[in-house]
This record gives sequence, C-alpha cells and structure tokens, in this order.
Amino acid sequence: MNNETLAVARYPLLEPLLAAAGMQLQPTYTIRDAARIFRVTPRTIQEWVYAGKLPARNLPGRGRFLSEDLETFLRTSVRRAQPPPEE
Repeated sequence: MNNETLAVARYPLLEPLLAAAGMQLQPTYTIRDAARIFRVTPRTIQEWVYAGKLPARNLPGRGRFLSEDLETFLRTSVRRAQPPPEE
C-alpha cells in the first residue's frame, strides 16, 4: 500500500463538494466561495450567517469561513422531512 491509499480526508463532507465545484481546499473561503461550494447564491450564504446557521469569521476583508466551519455546517445540517402534499 502506498501513502495515497492510506490518506483519509480531513474534511470528508466538504472535500467532495470542493472537488465537484472544481475548487481546492484552502485556509479561508469568501461568501462567493461558499455560495459556489453549496450551489446557492451569495445572498443565501448571507442569510445563513445572519440566521446563525453558518458562522463567519471576522478576518481581514469581509466575512470569511474556515474549512472547519464549513465542515461543521455540513455535519449539523439536516434536511427536515416535508409533510406529504394534501390531496
């Protein structure tokens, strides 16, 4: 076995999304980066931050997100079951 076979994803939920978006793992992400990762608009990311769903760091520039923050967001996000449509 080589070292690549033994490599374990540090962020198992985030890394596949990054790959699908054609992005690399990086130390921080902008609102636009997060929107691209989650396939939503930057406004949606801002709403998630405002609602307290996604923590933003007060780093130089505008709000920034760490890889850890995005991974935690993914880990704790649960889609609630929708009730069946009434007939």
